[in-house]
Amino acid sequence: MSARDEQRPEHGKAGSTPRTYLARLERIDRRITRWMHRHGHRVERLGLGVVFMWFGMLKILGQESATSIIAKTVYIGSPSVMVPALGVWEVLIGVCLMHRPLLRAGIALLMIRLPGTLLALAFRYDECFSGSVLTPTVQGQYLLKDAALLGAALVLGSTVRARWG
Repeated sequence: MSARDEQRPEHGKAGSTPRTYLARLERIDRRITRWMHRHGHRVERLGLGVVFMWFGMLKILGQESATSIIAKTVYIGSPSVMVPALGVWEVLIGVCLMHRPLLRAGIALLMIRLPGTLLALAFRYDECFSGSVLTPTVQGQYLLKDAALLGAALVLGSTVRARWG
């Protein structure tokens, strides 16, 4: 047994103190946060890409969603044309987010897409909330989720110059 091993208190031995447990927890915490820093942005980018591709495909395939509210709010054409067009737009966002060299383009497309959500929440209040802002409808919940996506996109946008992520 080395001198160093003799100095280390073993689990449950009289030499174990709260300070040694805290030091162990600190080391574990450091490893976990280092791993999260190393992999978190990549997981976020790929996860957002999958979500946008998935929701975009649902719109292209004609599945009803809250996007019809956005199509009615930002009226460029009929919802029967706008919803699939938004679906294609979202699939493009997803593809760009999933391929690191296209991240800037994906963030740009996303920043153009998400303001329509905020407009829909403001101008289609009766379709987004049932009485109070504390009780969003299913469509309102879908649109509120986009606010979280906007925050995630801002974080991803901050990584475009990084070598990782």
